Parts: sequence; C-alpha cells; structure tokens
Amino acid sequence: MKQPLVIAPSILSADFARLGQDTRAALDAGADWVHFDVMDNHYVPNLTIGPLVCKALRDFGITAPIDVHLMIEPVDRIIPEFAEAGASIISIHPETTRHLDRSLSLIRECGCQAGIVFNPATPLEALEWVIDKIDLVLLMSVNPGFGGQKFIPSAIPKLRQARRIIDDSELEIRLEIDGGVKPDNAAEIIAAGADTLVAGSAIFGAQDYAAVIRALRGERPT
Repeated sequence: MKQPLVIAPSILSADFARLGQDTRAALDAGADWVHFDVMDNHYVPNLTIGPLVCKALRDFGITAPIDVHLMIEPVDRIIPEFAEAGASIISIHPETTRHLDRSLSLIRECGCQAGIVFNPATPLEALEWVIDKIDLVLLMSVNPGFGGQKFIPSAIPKLRQARRIIDDSELEIRLEIDGGVKPDNAAEIIAAGADTLVAGSAIFGAQDYAAVIRALRGERPT
C-alpha cells in the first residue's frame, strides 16, 4: 500500500556556498526530506560530501529527515559515521558490500532506517532476500554520479515491478526514485508506484521552489 507522497530535494544541486539556508528554503517551500548524495569518485565518477556536512546541517538547525544515499565502496565503515552525524535513513547499493544483509542490519543497529538502491541496469533480485531488513527501496532513473541528467524511461516498468514486490510483502517500505524527476513526468512516476520523489535541479534550479514542489505533487498553481 502506497504511503503519503514525500518530496526530497537533492542538495547535490543546491548552492553549496549557502547550503544551510538553501536547504531550509526548500523545506520551508514544502519539501519533506533532505536527500543527501555521497559519492567517492570510485564507485561513481564524482566526489561530493561526507558526514561533516550532514552534521553541519543538523547544527544549522535542519530537523527534517536526512535521507543519505551512499555511493561509496566499500560502504560499511562510513555507516556509523553518518548515523552519528544525524542521518535518518541510509541507503546502499548491493554492489558496494560483500555482505548486503549484514550491512543493512548495521544501518538499523546504528539507529537509522535502511534502504537498498538499484542502478538503472541492476535487476531487483536482491530485494527478495533482504526485504525484511529495509524501510526503503530507491530506484535510480539516471546513472549515478551527476545531477541534471535525463530520466531513463525503463525506470517506469521497474517501478511497477518494485511496487508489486513491496505490496506483496505487506511491509511498510517506501519506494523512492531519483534522477530526472520533474513536474512534467512526476504524475507518471507516481502512477507507476513511487511514493518518494527525489528532485535536485528541478527544485534548486528554479526561482520559485514552492511552485515546483506543488507541481511535483500535482497541485494546481496558486
């Protein structure tokens, strides 16, 4: 059963010179979570931010859930650091750990919700074996590494497949999508089963954050 829609702006597209203010502005405009992309220039071809920035947002006064997407390999060592820094949800790729079940269990042991991430060409096979260890499934609708990419259409049938698996489990698991999400494709994405939308450039590249967030929710302009 789908849960209420969550909008999670990706701060990868925010103004890093004023990250706290820009993050707060997106939340004040109606966003629900903060999506936090962590890249290591090894598992993915980019280098971004770490636990100190997560802690800095908490110290700045950001109280919304921080949804940490770890694109690093190996991943286990950094999980406790992000939990201590204030992460609410930590999601990992199956390819970044030799023992996926153990890594997901570690996330929960550290007091965070656990998520599993699937790249565009990665099948959902691992989901069946760890579904009792997760709170979120994140499907990438672009190849991870850089913001501003175009949505990959094959993510739509994959969303439907993931939705069926989640619904059949009868567990409360969110289905999140990240990559190329914009007001003009949000309705199709939601109809396919997503209940959590990550949007970076669509929000932070706009003059009016609130208008974009309303459009992602399918609300009429005010």
